[in-house]
Amino acid sequence: MRYIIIGAGAIGGTVGGRLAESGHDVVLVARGAHYEAVRENGLRVRTADGTSVHRLPVVRTPEELGELNADDVLFLAVKTQDCAAALDAWSGRPVAGGGTAGEVLPLVCAQNGVESERIALRRFRRVYGMCVWLPATHVEPGSVSAAGAPYTGILHLGRYPGGTDDTARLVSADLEKSKLHSPVVADVMRWKYGKLLANLANSIEAVTGVLAGDDAIALYRRARAEGEAVLAAAGIEAVGEQEQKEARGDRVSFEPFDGSERGGGSSWQSLSRGTGTIEADYLNGEIALLGRLHGVPTPVNDALQAVANAFARERREAGSMPVSELLALVARSEAS
Repeated sequence: MRYIIIGAGAIGGTVGGRLAESGHDVVLVARGAHYEAVRENGLRVRTADGTSVHRLPVVRTPEELGELNADDVLFLAVKTQDCAAALDAWSGRPVAGGGTAGEVLPLVCAQNGVESERIALRRFRRVYGMCVWLPATHVEPGSVSAAGAPYTGILHLGRYPGGTDDTARLVSADLEKSKLHSPVVADVMRWKYGKLLANLANSIEAVTGVLAGDDAIALYRRARAEGEAVLAAAGIEAVGEQEQKEARGDRVSFEPFDGSERGGGSSWQSLSRGTGTIEADYLNGEIALLGRLHGVPTPVNDALQAVANAFARERREAGSMPVSELLALVARSEAS
């Protein structure tokens, strides 16, 4: 199988690099300065095993790649806010032997949140969800890093909306050979809802810095409590913190390369790169949406969604808001 990595950033670049290291055909899809850097100098992937430079085919658009192959796997790793545009670009592409990508090719959705699979299913017949637990960083064009060991990450994989099949098992086997633990599960969205609850901390981290200190951690617990209440009201099951911890076990430990504190997660990285967008609408905003649908107040997540979006829109510096100021904004949201 050939893997088309649509969005070769922190997650896509790491997965693509690891797959290439184990001998799989990989095509990267990137844009802007990242595309130029990869095209000129290759993709630099830094892991616990060392640094590798992969000179892989890289394109900006599906038109540059041309006709797709019948054994291609599309691996979607753009942020959820960019999914619809990417899927529109790829779903109608012709596939050798007949049909279009949306009709015949498998699409793996490797995003935080729970909305990308639903967006994809409008355009693709064969959609797979992936719950990504892979601490990785992409802030410099042409370069990604992931310090997890002995596995680089854990990628639960299954059909959407549920079930498993031979394609999921084949993809999982390729990932396992590439130092990426990939359990095939019939209830992948249960894992993704569990990850969603953990990702409610992303906005706090993005605007105030790496989560530390009692006040920041307590704020996350309040956001998570809202999320748990909303999911209960909606009748949605999510993997709990203990089950996630047991699934990780000692498979992935995070050791920064130089002994320094880790950098921020995906939302922090979006602000650091000045992209102008952030995934908060599909993290805290997912909880806000479900709360409104099921009559559960979500003032903490409402405030976190709003402040993260303002930071992205105004291109404010990641981590530049004191926790005390964020707490004041949340208090105003709770009082309104």
